[in-house]
Amino acid sequence: MNKTLTAIGLSKRAGKLITGFEAVCGGLSEKGFCGVILASDISEKTEKEICFFAEKYNRSVVKADFTMDEALNAVGKRTGVFLINDEGLFKAAVKHIV
Repeated sequence: MNKTLTAIGLSKRAGKLITGFEAVCGGLSEKGFCGVILASDISEKTEKEICFFAEKYNRSVVKADFTMDEALNAVGKRTGVFLINDEGLFKAAVKHIV
């Protein structure tokens, strides 16, 4: 399994993960959230909107090297937008993205 997805799965088990467009947009304004990870096959429109909200709240956005179908196996939900609420887990997830 992709190491980024492993870190995302760990974030979910730790209760430090928000998934899905609407939930992530709502969570970006909350304190403690470090950044957003996007699946490689996310739509351009969704990516543009997430980047807009993330910039508004000074959050990082990283496009990953996994697809939404691969994310399904890691988190149990086919989604392409992930928000992590732990700096260490976020760093662990993005350090493997080329």
